[in-house]
Amino acid sequence: MAAIIDVRHVNKAFGGLKVINDCSIQVEQGSITGLIGPNGAGKSTLFNIIAGALPLDSGQVLLDGEDITNRPANELFHKGLLRTFQIAHEFSHMTALENLMMVPPGQDGENLFSAWLKPSLVRQRENEVRQRALEVIDFIGLHHVRNELAGNLSGGQKKLLELGRTMMTDARVVLLDEIAAGVNRTLLGDLVSNIERLNREMGYTFLVIEHDMDMIARLCDPVIVLAQGSVMVQGTIQEIQNNPQVIEAYFGSNVA
Repeated sequence: MAAIIDVRHVNKAFGGLKVINDCSIQVEQGSITGLIGPNGAGKSTLFNIIAGALPLDSGQVLLDGEDITNRPANELFHKGLLRTFQIAHEFSHMTALENLMMVPPGQDGENLFSAWLKPSLVRQRENEVRQRALEVIDFIGLHHVRNELAGNLSGGQKKLLELGRTMMTDARVVLLDEIAAGVNRTLLGDLVSNIERLNREMGYTFLVIEHDMDMIARLCDPVIVLAQGSVMVQGTIQEIQNNPQVIEAYFGSNVA
């Protein structure tokens, strides 16, 4: 299948420290691709470059063949490229349902002219968004806390809510940044199941940074290993786990 994300010879340095070094990766449309590597390998920096949160020094990033190099995150959002964060970013003083309803852009109620002169249009659009949010909150299994303030949710519920927010848009590619961090095993199972369903039923493409190898093994094919800002190896999880270079990068050369 064609690459929907194509990162070509990207370089990024902070001061004199080169964090991304001539890095090239491809994410095939419809795949769940894993991105792993030891601490300091450059995974988060590469994620931030793809997501438009960091400018690159040289190289190129393509989205479905379109050059999106150094495009800002808000512009990429409208192109269907979204990301989640290791620490969930919820509107803590709004309910879980309201957090979802905030996502769709260009709502009529945001326009002062429409709010004053076309209240029926505003109500109609708000009802449509609310209905979609209710469908999403059922999908992610949070219907029982839909009216709870998002700040009161558990860490795992907040991660589910972040995943739900991607469903309130026309997402094409979702970058998942350590979505398992701080999540109990029960809710983690729900997260993984939802990711699989979004991929299988709705055609979402995922690029996943994760330290939980059980989650990577269940979800991801292929898996890309990053080390010192470059791709070390790419393959199935079985090939990665048995690769001597990967074992040395993670555990050092003294491992038998």
